[in-house]
Amino acid sequence: MAKPNYQFEKRQREQQKKQKKAEKAQRKAQPVAPNTVPEPEERTSE
Repeated sequence: MAKPNYQFEKRQREQQKKQKKAEKAQRKAQPVAPNTVPEPEERTSE
């Protein structure tokens, strides 16, 4: 039976962490407007 390759597993975990951290930083860098839904214009049918 083959031995588990712990270095490979650790490297994979580190790469996943790094990618997740980069995605989070990218989301934080983008400005998020609280009112992204355009308000309907007021129409009076009188």
